[in-house]
Amino acid sequence: MSSLTPIHFADYDPKALSGMTGRVAVLVTPEGSMDQAARTANRLSKGAIARLIESDGFKKVKSGQVVSITWPAGMQAEALDVLVLSRKLTPVEARKAGAKLASVAAGKPLTVMVGNMNKAADLTLGIALRGYEFESHKTATDEAPRAEVTIASKVPSDLEATCAPLLAVAEGVHMTRDLVNEPANVLTTTEFARRIDEMKAIGLEVEILEEADLEKLGMRTLLSVGQGSDSPSKVAVMQWNGGAKDAAPLALVGKGVVFDTGGISLKPAGGMEDMTMDMGGAGVVAGTMKALALRKAKANVVGLVGLVENMPSGNAIRPGDVVKSMKGDTVEIINTDAEGRLVLCDVLWYAQERFKPAAVIDLATLTGAIIIGLGHENAGVFSNDDALCNAFLKAANAEGEGAWRMPLGKAYDDQLKSRIADMKNVGGRPAGSITAAQFLQRFIQDGVPWIHLDIAGVASVKSDTDFAPKGATGWGVMALNRLVSDKFEAE
Repeated sequence: MSSLTPIHFADYDPKALSGMTGRVAVLVTPEGSMDQAARTANRLSKGAIARLIESDGFKKVKSGQVVSITWPAGMQAEALDVLVLSRKLTPVEARKAGAKLASVAAGKPLTVMVGNMNKAADLTLGIALRGYEFESHKTATDEAPRAEVTIASKVPSDLEATCAPLLAVAEGVHMTRDLVNEPANVLTTTEFARRIDEMKAIGLEVEILEEADLEKLGMRTLLSVGQGSDSPSKVAVMQWNGGAKDAAPLALVGKGVVFDTGGISLKPAGGMEDMTMDMGGAGVVAGTMKALALRKAKANVVGLVGLVENMPSGNAIRPGDVVKSMKGDTVEIINTDAEGRLVLCDVLWYAQERFKPAAVIDLATLTGAIIIGLGHENAGVFSNDDALCNAFLKAANAEGEGAWRMPLGKAYDDQLKSRIADMKNVGGRPAGSITAAQFLQRFIQDGVPWIHLDIAGVASVKSDTDFAPKGATGWGVMALNRLVSDKFEAE
């Protein structure tokens, strides 16, 4: 498992710049105004920053970018990183600037002279988010500990206290990335459940429901997905009770297909290796629950994840089979590669029956169709409740996590009609992500506010993002944490 870059908070002392080693970052505005540390570094380096500011190239530098001066004269640092930053910043802009510093530092020791900078906590969060590495399966060539980042502030104790809940969220993001990045031979259903169970140590109540428990509960659609695999199907239940005892919880439900071959409706070989990330929804739920526990959120939240593996075998479910859900509705299986909704429908129904939640949000890498519609910039958002949906969209926007609302409607629902059962598990190619959401909505009880998040396009990407190297992004942890803070947390 990865760990956060070690971050140390220290006094802001520009006089000590000459003796600092590693990389040192100072702040300059786009207009060329230097703060105290930058002026000191400029004097030590015999006017290097001033010459940079006066150059034609500086006019093209935008806020949030970093210009590096290597081996500056008069300093022991190997690089002087000039962070160009406007005085007025949004939190996301400050985080992107911090992430840029972390990317430039590339794991080297870094001291950031923030002084009394506005949004210094968000800049620190950006450093923590971008400082992620997943190297668990690389043969070690360097056993040196990870380089420390020092944040030099005029009131370091206050900044450290402000950063604490933000770094707790970063811990949750890193956990989600680790889970999504793991290969399926490592992150089996049993290993996933074990990692969730370990979170008892941070105050979560954790319960692992085994196949015998699921059979008693009638979770037949979930069990049907995993029946072709040697890995046992499970449901993990995480509870964080930080709010009032009588307050109904928010329920987060995640799809945890640890590997998806498509089952009998076998996927093409090309790209199948990416299906290790088909448990992305469960990964976000686990990471969010970790973040809430670490920052001791004053809210009641329950996280439930269905953990299965979808494999072809002599015991696998077949196209044409009919399975009865925990709710009691029957489902005609048209395509065994539309398995995520079969997992979610039972867990959604169980979550409502057991916890009587104030609202339900499910997350899943559910459809390729959502990638065709929204690419890799936005998750698809489907909801039966405008107030809850708008609150989530506001939270996602505040955290810089792309999300776009998609429609629901009876015409889409009609595509799920079956000749021999209550519904089919697919509605054909048209509007594939919408009919998947319509399928799930059938398992939402009357009056329960609900959001479905299709994160197939945002859970894992092929190139670096602002806050993560290519691979797992951890999308959703920050947005859900913000939603809990804004709408469900007690004052």
